[in-house]
Amino acid sequence: MEDLEKEVPQEVKLVVTEEMRSYFYDMSKWARFLSVVGFVISAFLTLGSFGIGAAVTANPGVLNQLGPLAGLGATGITIFYLLLAFFFFYPSLLLFRFSTKGKQGILFGDQENFNEAIAHVKSLFKFWGILTILFIAGYFLLLLAVLASGGIK
Repeated sequence: MEDLEKEVPQEVKLVVTEEMRSYFYDMSKWARFLSVVGFVISAFLTLGSFGIGAAVTANPGVLNQLGPLAGLGATGITIFYLLLAFFFFYPSLLLFRFSTKGKQGILFGDQENFNEAIAHVKSLFKFWGILTILFIAGYFLLLLAVLASGGIK
């Protein structure tokens, strides 16, 4: 009985090879590129949201050209495009943080930065997972609404 109490569980060590470090460094570079592209798209969407809102306010005839979005009005369209901008900005921010921390962790052998980089990737996957669940639920609810209203005629 005393022997079991004296045994200390051994810590599991993860071995990171040079090949893995090289892959991680390359991932950091691509993540930086994708994050910058995401920031640019987010900036264009933000500018566009105010531009479209102003165009609709100045000329209500523009609403006819927007199709299904016309029902939202100028404020609704601005909010819609700002939400789209957020959906590009937040994952881009996580990718940028991953890139920065990951590169520092790999180049300098800094375990803390490496851990933070992995945490940012976890947050990125969590964000896209939750968004995917919301889209699936939305499609399911849309399908139920169509079926409840008698289907497509």
